[in-house]
Amino acid sequence: MTSLGSLTHPAIFPWICLALGLCVGSFLNVLIYRLPKMMERDWTLQCAELRGEEAPKQDTFNLAQPRSRCPACAHPIPALENIPIASYFALGGKCSACGARISPRYPLIEALSAVASAYAAWHFGFGIAAFAAMLFLWCMIALSFIDFDTQLLPDSITQPLLWTGLLLNLGGTFVDLGSAVIGVAAGYLSLWSVYWGFRIATGKEGMGFGDFKLLAAVGAWLGWQMLPLVVLASSVVGAVSGISLMLLAKHGRNVPIPFGPYLAAAAVIALFWGQRLNQHYLGLFY
Repeated sequence: MTSLGSLTHPAIFPWICLALGLCVGSFLNVLIYRLPKMMERDWTLQCAELRGEEAPKQDTFNLAQPRSRCPACAHPIPALENIPIASYFALGGKCSACGARISPRYPLIEALSAVASAYAAWHFGFGIAAFAAMLFLWCMIALSFIDFDTQLLPDSITQPLLWTGLLLNLGGTFVDLGSAVIGVAAGYLSLWSVYWGFRIATGKEGMGFGDFKLLAAVGAWLGWQMLPLVVLASSVVGAVSGISLMLLAKHGRNVPIPFGPYLAAAAVIALFWGQRLNQHYLGLFY
C-alpha cells in the first residue's frame, strides 16, 4: 500500500494535483457553459412570476442533467470520449458521430486547470494553503471564461468565494483576518467609487457590479495590501488589450470589454508573487 507520506512528498504531490486539476478542468467546462444558461432560465421564471403569469415549462437543466452531448447532432458523450485532453486528441477534435468540430477551448481549460493546480501544489507544498489556492485558481478560471462569454460574474461563485476567503484567513492561511476584512471593504468600495465617478461624469456604466464583488473576494483571500497591485496590473493589461482589440481587430469603442478576466489574472499573479512584487516596488522608494 502507498503511504500518505509518499503521496505528500514534494516530488509526487504536484503530479497528484495535476491529475486532480485535469478532472476539475473537465467540470469547469460544464460549469462555464451551463451556469449562465441556468441563470437565464431562473430570470425567465422570476420575470413570469413578477408579471403574474404561469411559469413556462422547462426541461431539467443543471450542472448534472442533461448528459453532455454534441451541440451539433445531440450525440450523448460516453465516458471514454470525455477523458480530459486525451479524448480530444484521440477523436481528432471532432464528434465521433457527426464529425462536427469540437472547440479547442475544452482541452485548453482542462490543461490550464491542471497546470495551475500542479504549480499551486509545488509553490505551497502539501497543506491547507495548496488546496485553498487550487480552489481559488479554479474559481478564477471559471469566472474569467464566463465573463468573457457573457459579461457576467455570477454571485453563485463570487459570494461563496468571498466568505471562503474570510474563513480560511481565520487561521491566517494567506493573511491575518483583519487584513482580509479590510480587503473586502476596500476591494468593493474602490471599484464602486470608480463606477459612480465614471457614471456621473459620462452618464454611462463603465463596469458591472460583479467586478466589485470579485475584487472584494480577492481582498478576502489576499488582504488589502495586495489590492493596489491587483488593480494596477489588471488596469494596465486591460487597457493594452482594449487598445489592441480596437486597432487590430477593429473592436468598436461601444462594444463592452469584460474586466473580470484581467482582475482574475492579476489576482493569480498576486497570489503567487504578490509579496515579492510589493517588496520590490516599495524598495524603489527606500
